[in-house]
Amino acid sequence: MNVPLAAGNGRLKDIRKLSRRSERSERRLFLVDGPKAVEGALALPGCVVEVFATPAGAGLVPPSTEVTLVEDRAMASLSDSVSPAGVVALCRFVDRPLEHVLDGTPRLVAICADVRDPGNAGTVVRTADAAGADAVVLAGHSVDLYNPKTLRASVGSVFHLPLAVEPDPAAAVRAARAAGLTVLAADGAGELDLHDPAAADTLAAPTAWLLGNEAWGLPEELAALADHRVRIPIHGRAESLNLSTAAALCLYESARHHR
Repeated sequence: MNVPLAAGNGRLKDIRKLSRRSERSERRLFLVDGPKAVEGALALPGCVVEVFATPAGAGLVPPSTEVTLVEDRAMASLSDSVSPAGVVALCRFVDRPLEHVLDGTPRLVAICADVRDPGNAGTVVRTADAAGADAVVLAGHSVDLYNPKTLRASVGSVFHLPLAVEPDPAAAVRAARAAGLTVLAADGAGELDLHDPAAADTLAAPTAWLLGNEAWGLPEELAALADHRVRIPIHGRAESLNLSTAAALCLYESARHHR
């Protein structure tokens, strides 16, 4: 068995720089932590550059996986988890150009505009994956897709469906419409009720859900680009719903009508 690398190893020091978003963006590399996420990355051809594991964590990856052993302290320096599971993978970026993720005949897409919370962004990706969506687009000034908290919240779903990062939310909406999708803006003041039978035909069409920022929602000029604005009925006294909860309701309602 190879001698595990120590925390002071030069190569590990270089990899630790990927904790900075600027470094990740420049090198188009990121770290993913934990056996479930690493397994998902390994299943995506060409994604994984190298797998690092402690001697105890080496058994958490598929037997045929080539592993670089590291000491426990070195693993702690690579992982942002409070209790590292013992396995981390160095991966290539998985996002693709917007036109590529909308290629073909997509039926269900989520467009997140200026979503800032990594937990929300990762949960939307996970929910879109579970609902059978064809793609997720992080648009505008959204949180970094490769933020460790975003990755952790996605629970490996970042490796399951096409993802795009688009600086211009309006361009994402226009591209979705050009791909044949009806764009529905999730808006508390929308003219359509998500659960109204009158919305059934709209929800049955190939759809891109446009989701806004957690605090201020969608800017008027962006919401105006949508084909319809759809509200989720609030039956109690809550003022609004959490973004990822609203996204789950919208995506699953579309999935139900599509099926």
